[in-house]
Amino acid sequence: MLACGTMGSAVLSGILDSLADSTSDTSVPVPARFLACVKRAESAKRISSAYGGKVEVFLHQHANAVKQADVVILGSKPQLCEDILSSAGMKDALKGKLLISVLAGTTIKQIRTIVPDSFVIRAMPNTPCKIRQGMTVIAFPTPSSPESSTSSLESQLVPSDSVRPAVHWIFSKLGRALFLEEKHLDACTALSGSGPAFACVMLEAMTDGGVMMGLPFAVAQELAAQTMQGAARMVLDGNHPAQIRNSVSTPGGCTIGGLLVMEDGKIRSTIARSIQEATNIASSLGKK
Repeated sequence: MLACGTMGSAVLSGILDSLADSTSDTSVPVPARFLACVKRAESAKRISSAYGGKVEVFLHQHANAVKQADVVILGSKPQLCEDILSSAGMKDALKGKLLISVLAGTTIKQIRTIVPDSFVIRAMPNTPCKIRQGMTVIAFPTPSSPESSTSSLESQLVPSDSVRPAVHWIFSKLGRALFLEEKHLDACTALSGSGPAFACVMLEAMTDGGVMMGLPFAVAQELAAQTMQGAARMVLDGNHPAQIRNSVSTPGGCTIGGLLVMEDGKIRSTIARSIQEATNIASSLGKK
């Protein structure tokens, strides 16, 4: 983990927990060592405390750690990308390595201009990866895209029978993972990356409503959280959201009354516009 903040810690937690699971799939080679690069002593202490001897912590020794790794996950803030990848010894340390960027708004092309001898792909996980309930979207450079290269290095790393299963293994251990074209990643950043925050605003509002009507806070929060989780699981199992909504909305009932109040507040357009705005901001994060 090259920079191990919130997202890096979530990825590490999910993978380490999956390896401790006796039912974990080991059809691809699994990592034998985990290295975390940090620049603050407080971060080093936090990671050492959280993972003990399972993760080796490198403080101010980024290039040294990268030299020892086969797969490198870049988890810094987008604005720190160039500083980290341009630091002393980093370009040589990354030569021939698989670099997975989880940076919002920073394209494969931008990263490859800094480290042209690395095979770069992008992944957009979210924080529920920490409890192995995450959603990750993965993007590979396509042969027709300008960021693709015909160099012998990249032709060595591109084959789907070697790289894709390994990358999918990493992120499928953290929840669901799927491949999409890179052009969709800004929208994915907004929808699933920022999505937990949006969902929690809704959860808090539902909890407040329960408290307003006399429920203890802890009870209201548990009811709201489990209800959201259950509804989401029904959708993932193949039920259309409208079907679920209609099945609960009996004529003259309390559900339809509540839904009409939500529509009065323009909840659909507000949430959809939130995704639109977050997407626009995500697309600008990697730009100077």
